[in-house]
Amino acid sequence: MWLVNQFPKAAVRQAYGVDVSDAFLDRLQLAAVRFNSGGSGSFVSPKGLLFTNHHVGRDCIHKLSTAENDYVAKGFYAATPGEEKACPDLEINVVLKIEDVTSQIKAVEKPGMPPAEVFRLRRAAMAAREKECAQATGNRCDVVDLYSGGRYHLYQYKKYTDVRLVFAPEESIAAFGGDPDNFTYPRYCLDFAMFRAYENGKPVESRHWFPWSRKGVRESELTFVAGNPGTTGRLHTLAQLEFLRDVSYPMMHRRLQGLVEALQAYGAQGAEQKRQAGDALLSAQNSLKAYTGFLNGLRDPQLMGRKRDEEQTLRAWVEAEPDRRQKYGDVWDNVARAYAATRDSFKPYALSTPVLSEVFPLARHLLRYAEEVAKPNDQRLREYRDSALESLRQQLFSPAPIHDGLEIAILAQNFRCLEQELGSDDEVVRAILDGRSPQDAAAAYVSGSRLKDLAERKRLASDAAAVRASQDGMIRLARLLEERNRALRKKTEDELEAVLATSAGLLAQARFDRYGDSVYPDATFTFRIAYGPAKGYFSGGKRIPFATRTAGLYQRATGVDPFALPESWLKARSKLNPNTPFNFVTTCDIHGGNSGSPTVNARGEIVGIVFDGNLESLPNRFVYTDSQARAVHVASQIIVESLRTVYGAHELLKELGLSR
Repeated sequence: MWLVNQFPKAAVRQAYGVDVSDAFLDRLQLAAVRFNSGGSGSFVSPKGLLFTNHHVGRDCIHKLSTAENDYVAKGFYAATPGEEKACPDLEINVVLKIEDVTSQIKAVEKPGMPPAEVFRLRRAAMAAREKECAQATGNRCDVVDLYSGGRYHLYQYKKYTDVRLVFAPEESIAAFGGDPDNFTYPRYCLDFAMFRAYENGKPVESRHWFPWSRKGVRESELTFVAGNPGTTGRLHTLAQLEFLRDVSYPMMHRRLQGLVEALQAYGAQGAEQKRQAGDALLSAQNSLKAYTGFLNGLRDPQLMGRKRDEEQTLRAWVEAEPDRRQKYGDVWDNVARAYAATRDSFKPYALSTPVLSEVFPLARHLLRYAEEVAKPNDQRLREYRDSALESLRQQLFSPAPIHDGLEIAILAQNFRCLEQELGSDDEVVRAILDGRSPQDAAAAYVSGSRLKDLAERKRLASDAAAVRASQDGMIRLARLLEERNRALRKKTEDELEAVLATSAGLLAQARFDRYGDSVYPDATFTFRIAYGPAKGYFSGGKRIPFATRTAGLYQRATGVDPFALPESWLKARSKLNPNTPFNFVTTCDIHGGNSGSPTVNARGEIVGIVFDGNLESLPNRFVYTDSQARAVHVASQIIVESLRTVYGAHELLKELGLSR
């Protein structure tokens, strides 16, 4: 997961005989994009055509769908620009420039300052630098802390908020195998979709884009993945990993399990309820399976033994020299104490924010918006800094539909979890339920709210007094959670995040002193480049080939969901080449957020798209291995063949330069 400005060119040349030029890296950076829905993508034509996963674009596809026109189930193709449909709240970011601002951010602190004060001043300096950049350029500007505060980089993004759906296959082929096949391999998923970026009402003239490979990837060929991996913990201390293993992840797993069950129960009520719940259920199931893998990794004595050995080796190096011992010797214990100090507050803090709700975030933002923007920029909660407000408003004023029944089901399960984890005597639990069952309480808050009405949200956002006086059901719920959330957020920032920003930052410096810049920072949902060959592996004594073929799809299909093929694929079977590569695996180092990342060859041509990893890759959140861990990609060849033979998307193929 290499920074583009720290890419190991010499290592690639030595291992694979491939010279990676600055021009190649620039192209990866400028043609790749980040989707604010939680994934990655890329430009694949000079007319703003965007390539990503179906599951990354699903939020937009779902919001554009209705009971009468379910584009998730039936698919979508705009053969002409006039048929393209605008996503209600999708934002695309392209990294234009990266600047090291470490010295500027750290210049505000003085020796002997308490960690909480250092943290506050660094945050203020970050907000000031972001505002200065945004005002000077008109672009989105984010200061990103790397190596847990060891370094700070300013990312300048070109932002596109007019993004339109161009093509999506049916979900039954995009997510063939559903949850049972998720994080597995071999796979047969056509997990891709096409969008288009617009600016000033016209398609973007994208100067940097990836052409399509006509041949696809060969076994053992080197590939590159350009995207935005989410969160990893490879540089975590043993104390951090033990906290995740023993406290954080088990609770997250229980919470997600309950949400999956609640969403399945809601979807079982009827076809329309199933459609409404689809996006949230997919997200919850994916997260649940991921956390299962993370926990398995942290409970693996071999993995934890390796992390223990790494930590002991670095600590021994520090202890071997008095100056190093004085500078770095206490940092591991400081981190351990910080986690111990916030252990008891973790649950109530985490549970003070209901998850998967569409309406609750709107209520919390409306409650806080006027109060926060009235403060100086450097004193606000970070999500309300000036440089973030435009993106926040786009979310707040999204015209996407909200379904009361689904909201009630989601909130009710959040309330059940709150009661189960904290107990019925907890003061916030008592206040929220007020003698009612979780189901009845959720119904009261949702039915008593008008926030699904866009006009009402705009009215409240423009009138702070109206928000303060509002008796809207969801705003009342946000008030009940507000005091605890703010208090525990401050405690977490002052006693944990502040310590990490100083102590873990010193640990990063110790690693620099010991290993140089051969250690990349943990993932932060910002631009990274990974590389690795297309390569199969052995599992259970069986050789798993690097690619699956179209014939295997029809052998895997049973006709019963989630292994039922759409009618379009049943009709096209005799016309499709059974030997066409469908999915393939590489050793590329990916993680959540990389979904939709373009997979390119050494010539910068699209040979596939990342959509998943196998189960063996999930512990890579903490330590990278490539013996069995694999990134899973959709092959470029099956995308072309499906567009031509199954969907007749000839205009799209022509734009990709593949008309014949």
